[in-house]
Amino acid sequence: MPKSPTKPKYVLIIHGGAVQTDPATIPPEKEAALKAGLEEALQAGWEILSRGGTALDAVEAAVMTMEDNELFNAGRGGMFNLNGEVETESSIMDGLTLRGGAVSGLKLVKNPVHLARLVMEKCKHTFLTAEGAQEFALAQGLMLQDPSYFKTEEQRREWLDIILEADKKHANAHDTVGAVALDQHGNLATATSTGGIEGKLRGRVGDSCIYGGGSYANNEVCAASCTGDGEIIMLGALAHEVYALRKYKGLRIDKAAREAVTMYADKLQGDRGIIAVDPEGNIAIESNTNVFRRAYRVNEDEPFVDIWMDKE
Repeated sequence: MPKSPTKPKYVLIIHGGAVQTDPATIPPEKEAALKAGLEEALQAGWEILSRGGTALDAVEAAVMTMEDNELFNAGRGGMFNLNGEVETESSIMDGLTLRGGAVSGLKLVKNPVHLARLVMEKCKHTFLTAEGAQEFALAQGLMLQDPSYFKTEEQRREWLDIILEADKKHANAHDTVGAVALDQHGNLATATSTGGIEGKLRGRVGDSCIYGGGSYANNEVCAASCTGDGEIIMLGALAHEVYALRKYKGLRIDKAAREAVTMYADKLQGDRGIIAVDPEGNIAIESNTNVFRRAYRVNEDEPFVDIWMDKE
């Protein structure tokens, strides 16, 4: 009897931010809520992949789910800047075509990753910012949100703590969200979104919207999404470093991500987290922090969800 054809491999990995923090800042009830949020986002993207949908659709759906969840520092849960405003940014990249869309300085767009997708598909440019990006959103038929939509009570308390105690480390710091996927057609994609670092100056741009900094995807090599201290991720070109170590040095994806996390650590000190997948469906999840909110699922296997790195 002939064997049935093997179903192509499909993979989704998501993250909700990496940070070095005191475990006491994440009590059991918050840990449970974060895991539930990760599970919901993973399911949203995995369902698309499981029925033969595209990696691009899967990463967008997963990230949008986290943007709508106020527990994550993206979209609705975005951190306040020093002026008490929420400014968000995002990027998305298609590993098949090497096309991408990026947006930054948003104050009124509910789902920055969706606007980034529209920039990729509907705009002659690849990166729009601030008022221009929001004008483009209106031109594409998106409804803008009142700024109050983004200002949750928890983020407001974080902002007040930052103003009163500038050196305090917060549990919600660096909650950038991201996703990488391999679909059944063999295509890779990545998406990353954030509200930025807490107490940032107005107009600060982080790594999540920077190709090769916080995100990168190329079908021939890998898809990667980063989180942590945006300044050092940009300066270290962290996502592209994973790509380069795999392409030019021939490292496995897990070793490439591990090496990228430690690269230039003497000069670029701070939190780093990376998720990545290669064209064969091999995965990498690496960070230099004790907290990395993450989840993944390969084919029909049971999903993995956790937030602690030092408990494994």
